[in-house]
Amino acid sequence: MFKSPSKNLVAWLQAGPMMLVFAAFFLLPLCFVVMVSFWDYNEYEMIPGFTTRGYYESFEGCVAQLPGLCTILKTYLETIKLCFLTWAFTLVIGFSVAYFLAFHIKSKSMQIGLSLLCTIPFWTSNVIRMIAWIPLLGRNGLVNSGLMHMGVIDKPLDWLLFSEFAVVLSLVHLFTFFMVVPIFNSLIRIDKRLIEAAYDAGATGWQTLWNVVIPLAKPGIVIGSIFVITIVMGDFITIGVMGGQQLAAAGKIIEVRLNALQFPAAAANAVILLVITFLIISALSKLVDIRKEL
Repeated sequence: MFKSPSKNLVAWLQAGPMMLVFAAFFLLPLCFVVMVSFWDYNEYEMIPGFTTRGYYESFEGCVAQLPGLCTILKTYLETIKLCFLTWAFTLVIGFSVAYFLAFHIKSKSMQIGLSLLCTIPFWTSNVIRMIAWIPLLGRNGLVNSGLMHMGVIDKPLDWLLFSEFAVVLSLVHLFTFFMVVPIFNSLIRIDKRLIEAAYDAGATGWQTLWNVVIPLAKPGIVIGSIFVITIVMGDFITIGVMGGQQLAAAGKIIEVRLNALQFPAAAANAVILLVITFLIISALSKLVDIRKEL
């Protein structure tokens, strides 16, 4: 059956205000960023006019270093690596927490209460939660002191802080909640009779999890993954602080360009980062129709 023209008009009118907000605060600024990325620039001004200088200068040293990787490519690969590690850990932890809330907590009020409990870390700033790890992971921190007191190690572990480990730990701590909520939302929609039917058919717990629960939770997993990936790909503050300014990030490249007043070059790097993130999200979106979940 086809909708009448009047119903279509009402639907467009209802969606109109949100479309205008989306266009004004997302599409229009994005178009400006893309446009500026093709401008020229000098030490003190931007020069309108089409040029690929911002993109060329970002990768001009890469050809000379082939088959090796230039610094900027290493930076993007390092960002993707940190993003993948964060995504993997947040997925495992987020799914475990969501599974516990959905299937082991029978009371709806208790499920809601424990879900709200997960939001308590968000009552403080991300920066505070991030730097709270420094007294724990430092050379004279609680972790090293405790391990030395128990005789597990003879000297402090240097890799606990200002390392990839510290960066991934902080990112997982900051963003696991973004994985818990959408997965929990998918799990509570699963008909419990399907799980009972799987057990009655002789499936083990792992078989039921792999063949019943995870496929039905796929929309929540994909949505949570998109949240985590988009946030981590643009993060440079956590990577800079917890990495001791020894680890570079794609967002840091943009910040350096902005501080140098090279706005077209910064816009070009922002577009590159956006394209990489969009490709990752597009690959995830192929796994499930997110519109049905939303």
